[in-house]
Amino acid sequence: MEEKKQESISYQSALKKAEAYCAYQERSQYEVRGKLISLGARGLELENVITTLIETNFLNEERFATAYAKGKLRIKSWGRRKIADGLKFKQVSAPLIKKALKNLDEDEYLEKLKDLLDKKRPSIKEKQAYKLNYKLSQYAISRGFEPDLVFYTLKTNEL
Repeated sequence: MEEKKQESISYQSALKKAEAYCAYQERSQYEVRGKLISLGARGLELENVITTLIETNFLNEERFATAYAKGKLRIKSWGRRKIADGLKFKQVSAPLIKKALKNLDEDEYLEKLKDLLDKKRPSIKEKQAYKLNYKLSQYAISRGFEPDLVFYTLKTNEL
């Protein structure tokens, strides 16, 4: 089978495509770098495009981390642990991950946890309260919520 060699892309073309890619939604440097490589940008050209995107504020790691954290909490009901893992996967630095998690509204976070537990409760067919709470806690922990917070919430919000 014949391999197709990726053609090199010009700086202007790469910049234009990267700007459009970043304008659509917040992106991490890792995502943009991957996109540029798939388009054929390499070496110094790739770094120049990244630098230009940062200077023109199309690419902002802190803004990305904050938007990612808030979006995953609001839309997917993820806890801090799962959000942090997602940001690590996107190669966001540890201080920015910490800052993004700190920016999450505590009341909204607790409300999401309570909603998650309330929605899951009817689907678990368990008569004994401690088994029901165990299954609910395992579910919430698997969604990235901190175990101590899950147990506290279950204890204080008995139905």
